[in-house]
Amino acid sequence: MSLLQELGAQLRAASDELPVGQVSVALEKLRSATEILAWLREESQDPMGVPQLGNATEHAERAAAALRIAQDAIATYLAAAGLAGETGAQPRQEWREALRPEPEQHGGGEQQRQPTGEALGPWWQQRVAELTGEPAPAEGETAEPTGKESGDSAELLRRVAAGVRAGDRSRLGRELHAVNASTGLGLAAVTPPVLHRLAGDLLGHEPRPEDVARLRTAAQGRVRALLPGTSPAVLETLIDRICRVPVRQEGRAPGHPADNAVTASVLTGVLLARLGRDAGSLDPDAPEPVRRDAEPGEKHR
Repeated sequence: MSLLQELGAQLRAASDELPVGQVSVALEKLRSATEILAWLREESQDPMGVPQLGNATEHAERAAAALRIAQDAIATYLAAAGLAGETGAQPRQEWREALRPEPEQHGGGEQQRQPTGEALGPWWQQRVAELTGEPAPAEGETAEPTGKESGDSAELLRRVAAGVRAGDRSRLGRELHAVNASTGLGLAAVTPPVLHRLAGDLLGHEPRPEDVARLRTAAQGRVRALLPGTSPAVLETLIDRICRVPVRQEGRAPGHPADNAVTASVLTGVLLARLGRDAGSLDPDAPEPVRRDAEPGEKHR
């Protein structure tokens, strides 16, 4: 290995060690918490910490942006040195960090605590029924003993994606009804990096604002079929975020916190189906998926 190659390897290793994934996961959790509290504030007319969370989210956004700038600067330097195509270069891995269980994300080995029962009634199940059109289990019925109550939103995402790929709305409803609100709302935090990566693989390049129409065409029909009760605005907002289009919230009443979480999980399954991948590819330890080549003409846009 030449001196230049060794320098490139060290720079690439430094880039890979930047905690972009962890910061991205924390950012999405803050955004999810802010959306939930904003909805509660709309219902109760009490600020309840929304301004404080807004400040924390802004700091996390700046940190994530700074880390990405550092990675891009390293990538630009490597390209200028003729090392951009060297073996071992890896695409960004935020999606893997988002799908890892909580103890792994924080480097601890403590057993994950089981979530407690809902204290405000079965509002999660009621909203899932409205979105999917599938009724909640009758009172007294119990969920299948498959570990669905474990509180692992990433595992729930894989099960939802499998149901979406099968086109089975009844299965989708059962999976979402079988968990509590804490696990279900966690989908809003784990899906954004996954959606960004899947959309990039489908498009053949990093999602851009001009890709909004193409992603909408690829997804909206299947999403509406599986979620007949969801508002089109929810999917539009998700696609805007994937394509890094600024989302305007001024004058818009906060939506129900379950809508974004459920729709994002279904959109994940739809993009997987478009790519011909199964839910197992969402395992954070799965081999790196093969990215599609850009379609003719895309490289010259």
